[in-house]
Amino acid sequence: MIKCRECTQCHAECSYPHHPENNGVYALLEMTVYQLTCRRCEEAPCIKICPAEALERNKNGVIERSAHLCVACKSCVTVCPFGTLMNQFFETRKSICDYCRFNEYSESLRCIDTCQRGALSFTDMEPDAGSYIFELNEHILVKEYAWDTIKETE
Repeated sequence: MIKCRECTQCHAECSYPHHPENNGVYALLEMTVYQLTCRRCEEAPCIKICPAEALERNKNGVIERSAHLCVACKSCVTVCPFGTLMNQFFETRKSICDYCRFNEYSESLRCIDTCQRGALSFTDMEPDAGSYIFELNEHILVKEYAWDTIKETE
């Protein structure tokens, strides 16, 4: 479970085999932002301004980014009226989390073992909107923290 927004500052290692600079944690954060934090503007200025047409809505209304089309110009970051898009996502290559072939026999993963802030962990929790715990996909639960809660802990 991703428990904080600070993973863009941490250095959790990833064991994704295809390119060593990949960090699958960024992929999970990008998915989280688009599914849970994005305000899904009716006009979607991020989609309109993209010169490469790399952003689009999926069938559920969630914005997705095509890594093959994105030129990392960050125009979408600049135009987002709510500031929900982050510069860290828009690199030349898109990071990919392959869940390290996670299965019921897995005891730990490299990203969990190396996450300096303890934001990643195995859990047997269920989604609970009242506690701000949402299902990102069949493998991942995400806990969103309200801004007031984050502000109080600083």
